[in-house]
Order: sequence, then C-alpha cells, then structure tokens
Amino acid sequence: MSYQIKIDTSPIYELLGSFMAYVTKKWVQDMDLGHEWIDKVDARLQHEVRTELATAQDCPFSDYDALYAWALLRPESDEISDYISYLDHGPDKDMFELLVPHIPFLTFEESLRIRKVYAPLLKLWDRDYFRALEGELRVLAEEDAAEKRMLLSKMEPEALVEYATAGLVVPHMEDLDTVVLFPVVHNRPINSYCFYTRTLLIQYPVDIPEESEEEPPTLLLRLTRAVNDPQRLRILRYVAQGPKSLEDMRHDLSRLEDTLMSDMMILRVAGLLRIHIGRYHKEKFSIRPDGAADLQVFLESYIGL
Repeated sequence: MSYQIKIDTSPIYELLGSFMAYVTKKWVQDMDLGHEWIDKVDARLQHEVRTELATAQDCPFSDYDALYAWALLRPESDEISDYISYLDHGPDKDMFELLVPHIPFLTFEESLRIRKVYAPLLKLWDRDYFRALEGELRVLAEEDAAEKRMLLSKMEPEALVEYATAGLVVPHMEDLDTVVLFPVVHNRPINSYCFYTRTLLIQYPVDIPEESEEEPPTLLLRLTRAVNDPQRLRILRYVAQGPKSLEDMRHDLSRLEDTLMSDMMILRVAGLLRIHIGRYHKEKFSIRPDGAADLQVFLESYIGL
C-alpha cells in the first residue's frame, strides 16, 4: 500500500517560505520573482525592520526544518497570528517534545533558540510585508489545491506528486505513511522537501495564469533558458540513459560541482528533470519526457503554429 497525500493550504507555509527566501537569499536567482523582488521588499521596509530581519541571515538553514515541523504539527488553526503566538508562548517542554520524534537530533536548547529568534522576526515580516498579500495568496493556493484534490481520485499518489512538483519522484517506502503537499507562490518554481518521521513535507509551486497572451509564457522562458547552453544539453542527454547521481555526473561529465549544481537547478526549475528521492539515499536524476514535450507545445502555442 502506498502513502496517502494531504494538501495543506495554510498561509503559514507561504509566510515561512517568503521569509526564508528574503532572509537567506537562497534560490532567489532561480525564482520567478528574482532579485528584483528583494529590491522591492527592501524599498518597502523601514531600515530598522531590514536590520532586525538581517539578524537571521547567519542562523543555520536547518532551523527551517523545525519551523516547518511546528507548522505541520500545529493545533487546528490556520491563522498566522496563532502560529506565531504558538511559537512565542507555547510551553517550552511541550514544544520540544512535539518535535523530537520527527527531528531526533534537535536539542532542547536549540528548540528554545529557534523560537526566541524567529517568533519576533516572523511577526515583523507578517506585519510589514506579508499581511497585505495574504488574502490574494490564500485564494491562489486554494484554487490550485482544489485541482490537486480533484486529481487525487484519478491518479496514483506517486503520479500526483510528480505532476504537482513537475518532476519530484517519491516511490513507495516502508517508513513513509503520509506526503503533505503545500502550494506556494513566492518560491515558484522551486520545489523543496523535508523528511520527518513517517511523513514527507513538500513545497510545490502554484500554477498562475499568464497576465498577457502577448508575452512569452514563463514556462517557455524557463525551458528556452535551460536548453540554450551546450553543457546543459549534454546533461540531459546523459541522464536520458537512466537515473544518475551528482557524483556520477561529476565523474562522467568532468564537471566542477559549483557549475554543475547551477546547471542542474536551471534544468530542475524548467521541469526537464525527474528527481528521485528517498529518506536514506541521495537524489538521482533522470530525463522528464513531459518536460521535453512541453518545449514544443509552448513554443508552437506562443508563436501560433
């Protein structure tokens, strides 16, 4: 029996994802919003707020595993204010013991530090940036989730995960009961995931209609960017032979890790790769035929053939 799928549309995840993207600048160059979004947010926030938010830049990236886990394991409320209050005022022992089964390496001291650091910063981020967008983002998430829930009755769990994420392959695992999908707008088209005990949490990008038929579709731009480089075409030809690890690619294609990782991210966000994941082994990559087919479809549609 395969895992079950749940779709969680709480705006808490969008709050965390947008905060993480702004503070860490991780993946920003590969997000549709790009570095221009950082500049716009900087112009919107007061200097004192930017300075306060910047204090989280040097915190361990693994802190977000705990923040997302508290979101996943939260009480019933979907409200951001309740989540922040939960972080800020929840009983210390209870909050720690809630996470330990899912993040065994987390210490009590780290649990306290994460809550002390992030609760006030998330409150600032919500007040001065996110709150004005929450209503619009909630509608987009709900609309997208409705489509995915409808497909739950028509597709196998593995197929739905790959479809929603444009390439993430999650096979049946004996120690995996539930995959929780949550839609996001800010981080489009990035996918990220985190394994917890018997649960896998996956961020997937919301499908947003194009604003103008005169402009090239965003997916077409991602695809053309991905295939306009000979090195990336060689990667696609190589992974078409079967699933390959990054170590395989470094060795067989004689590529440096930094440039290889950059090219792989460009191919991933274009939907040209299937990413095979597991709890105890590293990612492997293979060609995603649907992604390759999309290039012709979107190009012909846009130019009117």
